[in-house]
Amino acid sequence: MTPLPEPNIAEVLKQVQRIQIVANRSVNELFAGQYKSVFRGRGMEFDEVREYQPGDDIRSIDWNVTARAGSPFIKRFCEERELTVLFLVDVSASGLFGTGDRAKLELIVEVAALLMFSALKNNDKVGLMTFCDEPISYFPARKGKGNVLRLIREMVTTRAVARSTRLAPALQFVNRIQKRRAVIFLISDFLCELPRDALAITHRRHELTAITVTDPREHALPRAGIMTFRDAESGARREVDTSSRRVREQFVAWCAQREQQRTQMFRRLGIDELLLLTRPHDETADEHSHRVPHYVTELRRFMQARTH
Repeated sequence: MTPLPEPNIAEVLKQVQRIQIVANRSVNELFAGQYKSVFRGRGMEFDEVREYQPGDDIRSIDWNVTARAGSPFIKRFCEERELTVLFLVDVSASGLFGTGDRAKLELIVEVAALLMFSALKNNDKVGLMTFCDEPISYFPARKGKGNVLRLIREMVTTRAVARSTRLAPALQFVNRIQKRRAVIFLISDFLCELPRDALAITHRRHELTAITVTDPREHALPRAGIMTFRDAESGARREVDTSSRRVREQFVAWCAQREQQRTQMFRRLGIDELLLLTRPHDETADEHSHRVPHYVTELRRFMQARTH
């Protein structure tokens, strides 16, 4: 792993402040209610033990208390008052790619920040793990605005280059350390092998949502003659004749197959997936003329679809 130069503190603070402003504005205008309706109340927590009454579910009987008391008692549960929300953020080198005004990794950070502030508004606990081919940093879930800002700073400053992405070690780490059921956002470009077993186990134990961040140029080649492409993670270089129609069509077909395999994997496992582009399909639309970034609209649609 080759770390990037030490980040400029003033620049980091400026970037965190900008992300905070955008995220807060988006949360206040569009998001908090939908976030709450989608993720609130999906789990149950222990409330109290009381005496059994006719009509109670016998499966709720607490046999230990019943044995001590000499009469039947049951456990009562109530809807969870708070959620534990974890963000698994891919900071591998492929995230540094982007052909618009932001790289994939920048979008990943902005989306994570928006969801973190949504969780904060609902008084949920928020945690973070960054990873590339292995976990890099882990921050247990805590409450509070200060915690969210610290996590955003961590995402802004943490980088890992010249290493491939592997999901399995990150998922296995979370499954070991996070005992209580959590809402988990796995945010990556997923330019890697998908570990079916690790994904299945994580989704069975937690509520796992995949957010795929990609760039339009990763789906189609421009017609620009001979171009040299470099793999951001392996460093391998390859010259490609993009003026060849056959080459461009093969690239599109390969990308479509890769996307289909990823989508089918998530669907079979019952994992919801949201696909986000670094820039909107309609490049004639001036994103900056609107108060809300384009990805917020996609997130809102995703949330609305989950409530139906």
